Amino acid sequence: MKTVGIVGLGLIGGSLGLDLRSHNFNVLGISHRQETCEKAKQIGAVDEYIVLSENSEVDEVKTKLLQGVEIVFICTPIDKITPTLKRLIPYLLPKTIVTDVGSVKTPIVQACSQLWDYFIGGHPMAGTARQGIEAAQNDLFVGAAYVLTPTETTPLVARERVEEIARSLGSIIYTCMPEEHDRAVAWISHLPVMVSAALIDACMSETDPKVFNLARQLASSGFRDTSRVGGGNPELGLMMAQYNQENLLRSLFSYRARLDRLIDTIKRENWDNLESILELTQRSRSEFLSSSHCSIINS
Repeated sequence: MKTVGIVGLGLIGGSLGLDLRSHNFNVLGISHRQETCEKAKQIGAVDEYIVLSENSEVDEVKTKLLQGVEIVFICTPIDKITPTLKRLIPYLLPKTIVTDVGSVKTPIVQACSQLWDYFIGGHPMAGTARQGIEAAQNDLFVGAAYVLTPTETTPLVARERVEEIARSLGSIIYTCMPEEHDRAVAWISHLPVMVSAALIDACMSETDPKVFNLARQLASSGFRDTSRVGGGNPELGLMMAQYNQENLLRSLFSYRARLDRLIDTIKRENWDNLESILELTQRSRSEFLSSSHCSIINS
């Protein structure tokens, strides 16, 4: 039975553990918190675990466990991925495959590929509004995009093995360059978080208590849908902005230009033009989403 290591036992790491165990993998969970490891064991997300805090030492038993791992999935926040790999390197066998699940790829792939020959960037685009090991669930990755970002130096065996595992989870595999990934997700993931956050912030600026309370009471599916990602994990949104700053700013500036155009159109009462814009976006949304699983960069 193959052993997979999962560092970071939150929503993604815990869900990954549940699914891999159901596919007959032995899962070694690694977290800096004892209680998280125990919870992961309790819900069946890991077979065994290592508590590996910043100050803890890796003893002989832990070293033996780590050297028995075929693949390591680093499921920590973006800013912890590279430091985590550095911490693990002394205890891994030379051909252990390492991958991550971060939503930004270019800086991670650049740093980690220099540290470890058998590293390949990955991004399973799945999640829920909930966080932590308590949110872990079976089949989270079924039907979800799983992006792999190999470089020219990525060993073929690393790509093939991670792809094989991702397919076993029911994911749809896409392969592209790290830079292409970051530009694409800036549009469809990172920009919506910031726009949604601004929407919530704008609504909170209403100064008439009666109107404010009425708006809250009337808020239904439209507002809930458009505000959902802006009300998510602040740490994740911060990491998106810090690690994908250039691409996020590019998409925000483009969005602002179109928002300004709408404002100007409404101020001028140019209703025919507004109708044309809305008709175009109605058609464009269907066209855009219908190609969300196209094969342009599909492997």
